Amino acid sequence: MAKILLLYSSVYGHSRRISERMQAHLAQQGVAAEVAAITDTGPDPAAFDAIVIGASIRHGKHNPAVMDFIRQHLALLQSRPSAFFSVNLVARKPTRNTRETNPYLRRFMAQSPWQPKLQGVFAGELDYSRYGPLDRRMMRFVMWLNKGPTDPTTKVEFTDWNAVERFATQVAALAGGPGAAAG
Repeated sequence: MAKILLLYSSVYGHSRRISERMQAHLAQQGVAAEVAAITDTGPDPAAFDAIVIGASIRHGKHNPAVMDFIRQHLALLQSRPSAFFSVNLVARKPTRNTRETNPYLRRFMAQSPWQPKLQGVFAGELDYSRYGPLDRRMMRFVMWLNKGPTDPTTKVEFTDWNAVERFATQVAALAGGPGAAAG
């Protein structure tokens, strides 16, 4: 049985929730998966058959710790089935929710020495109540520019959970798990 490591980088926890949803979906397919923050000291990524990294956007960028992890473990990532997904609010738009059309995913992959076979993008969550005053103002301005919700009481989840589960099935196939025939 393939063992998959689901690493995430998250500011407000949504990338973690996406990773946990993938873990649950993989478990339904009989695939073992462990979820951990990319900044955690364990588990050892070399102990897994496949590695998935998911990272959210904050202030227009992925956490630098993600690229640090990639550089530190590049040989391992290149030797195993691996995948990457980006979580960002731009992906709420149908014209920006694919690996080919999402500017954050495209920019990250252009800068990364690692080019995983499987790449995905998911829309995140907008919850103004979690942001500090400066971030709230900045997010409202960005949403205004992009014709998104600007009401400071807004809490909306844009994530397509069916797409997350389809991605998890692709991960299982990539890792040679039970979902391999469904890939």
